Amino acid sequence: MSKLEGLYTLDDLSVVDTSATAKITINKYHIVFDGHFPDNPVMPGVCMMQIIKEITEKITEKTLFMQSASNIKFMAIINPFKTPKLELQLEITETVEGYKVRNTSKFEETVALKSTSNFVTK
Repeated sequence: MSKLEGLYTLDDLSVVDTSATAKITINKYHIVFDGHFPDNPVMPGVCMMQIIKEITEKITEKTLFMQSASNIKFMAIINPFKTPKLELQLEITETVEGYKVRNTSKFEETVALKSTSNFVTK
């Protein structure tokens, strides 16, 4: 079970070699938006990082733990009422301890998040 149960729906997942594209729809009525922020919902950055982890787990079929993250750049606000459809592009490289994931998340043509994360297997 996802820690973000009901926050998003994975609409499509395409994997070719080490590249993956995931299309998701954010549930604008999820409880997380009640506190972040009332009357002006914004997708919490930590939730985006968790979504990246969960999609990577689905692709690798492994349970993962984020060991480190770098170059995290939130470049645009994700408002689930205005832009609920997101596309996540992941470049997944296997490492000695687990996986390195480079991510670019966007809505329409707007890049919302870029990050690099290192995950270890549990």
